[in-house]
Amino acid sequence: MDLSNLKPACGSTHSRRRTGRGIGSGLGGTSTRGHKGAKQRSGYHQKVGFEGGQMPLQRRVPKFGFKNINRVEYKAINLDTVQSLADDKGLTKISIQDFISAGFVSSKHLVKILGNGSLKSKLEIEAHAFSKNAIAAIEAVGGNAVKL
Repeated sequence: MDLSNLKPACGSTHSRRRTGRGIGSGLGGTSTRGHKGAKQRSGYHQKVGFEGGQMPLQRRVPKFGFKNINRVEYKAINLDTVQSLADDKGLTKISIQDFISAGFVSSKHLVKILGNGSLKSKLEIEAHAFSKNAIAAIEAVGGNAVKL
């Protein structure tokens, strides 16, 4: 065996269907397109979402709601996550860079600290936003919440 006599496994390939090559071929006449109508003719193209004249789905379903263009999206990090990060790395000041290096957020995200969990140590935490519960919990242990 060498490269000159390699061929595909038996039954794994099929020859192309050659339509419109006369009645004797078995695929002449209408060339598998059926009789008359737009679908039989060349250049036929159906619009996206067309359902044969039936009212299309995108027009049947009502529109509702809106997208607020002023919405600011934050990545939420809870206090128990902050405490575990401080314990693991032995930090007293936690910045956005620490969250990025730990893999909690990427550099393009805004960070909001939420008050779920509890803090045991006095920490200075930098973030873009804080919940009221988070600020209360941070200041209860003598820490500081720094808004960027």
